[in-house]
Amino acid sequence: MQMTQSRRTYDHRIREAILETGDRELFPELGIPQSTIRSWVYRGLPDVVTSELVACDRDALISEIHALRQRTTLLAAVVGLLVAMLRVSRNRLDDERYSDGEFKAVLLRAVERASKVLPLSSALRVLRLSASRYHSWRQVEAGCDLDDQPSCPRVRPMRLTSQEIESMRTLAESGDHRHMSLRALALHAQRIGKVVASPSTWYRMARRLAWRRPRRRLYPAKPKIGIRASAPGELLHVDVTIIRLLDGTRAYLHAAIDNYSRRIVSWSLEDRLGSGGTCRLLREAAFQLRGRSRRTAVVTDAGCENVNADVDDLLEDEGLRHTLAQVDITFSNSMIEAFWRSLKHSWLYLHSLESIESLRRLVDFYVRQHNEVMPHAAFEGQTPNEMYFGRGDAVVVKLAGKRISARDQRIEANRVAQCGVCNSDISSPALQLQRPRSRIS
Repeated sequence: MQMTQSRRTYDHRIREAILETGDRELFPELGIPQSTIRSWVYRGLPDVVTSELVACDRDALISEIHALRQRTTLLAAVVGLLVAMLRVSRNRLDDERYSDGEFKAVLLRAVERASKVLPLSSALRVLRLSASRYHSWRQVEAGCDLDDQPSCPRVRPMRLTSQEIESMRTLAESGDHRHMSLRALALHAQRIGKVVASPSTWYRMARRLAWRRPRRRLYPAKPKIGIRASAPGELLHVDVTIIRLLDGTRAYLHAAIDNYSRRIVSWSLEDRLGSGGTCRLLREAAFQLRGRSRRTAVVTDAGCENVNADVDDLLEDEGLRHTLAQVDITFSNSMIEAFWRSLKHSWLYLHSLESIESLRRLVDFYVRQHNEVMPHAAFEGQTPNEMYFGRGDAVVVKLAGKRISARDQRIEANRVAQCGVCNSDISSPALQLQRPRSRIS
């Protein structure tokens, strides 16, 4: 078996010393062959990677290694504390929205510096930042020189082009296609070869770019002020509402409200819907209106409980004039319907409606409160009874005087209030700092 001789190697500083002095017998104790020296002279000095630490002695190197190990341990402890703090705080950069561009720029620069010594995935895992959000921030930061693009189209080559977006805007805002929905318009654009995009893309672009379609609806002019009476008892509104009890049975509440004063003139609670409840209601209202010089008009809807022979005979006997809302006049019967809404949502639905008797007590209480206690905003603080009987003029004058008096008292109280800043008795800044701030009286 043939043995191969191992190749001898020499320190690069020996080669440098021989080439600099030109003396081939400089290190006779090493026994360097002449062929090797001739090869060194022929090739010249090679490129050598070395460190300045070779010039240091052993003790200095050991001391520096010990200092570096301590520093590495300290930095590892700091990094461990920061990572533990992030885990306990449960904060993730991909769970919250950050609109501050400077904050994003700081994070991007930090990731760029760390990626020189760490893999990008490790740096993002330490920051608890998702890779998709990081690359999205990078794309926004890079920007684009095109004026019609928010970011460079080469980053997302599947996005719509500017020509396609402009065609979509033209079709959406065109009056020729205002009868089409966006979904139908998207399919129509595909059929005519304008833009091939899904309806969801059309909806997203319409929201993002605030496209306004020419589809403004034209309504007939509506009266701002409804029908109004000039005196109490001139106009009554009559209606019925259905109230469901806890056991599922229905109760029918009839009421008549005076247009001028908003006073509930009469009401009736029935267990079934028919002309009987309307007749009893009108009979009681006519009794209260006796002695009036003007003929009273009764406004109802065209329900079967209001339009029948019994109601017509009663109206004729009592001298009342029947008017149907939206038939004889263009106005609605909304005044009594507004009372139903207040009655139900402000009072009845707050109680347990177990029987007709309990419902009757609740309605009686609310009607008395509505007529006698609750001021109406349209009458400057007067109640419906005061407006109906003409006894509320003094109330308006009294409330106006109270508002003036309260304003004067408020101004006087605020003028005498003092604190440590505006107290005129203290002129020295040092004393102002020493004296505690007083509370505003």
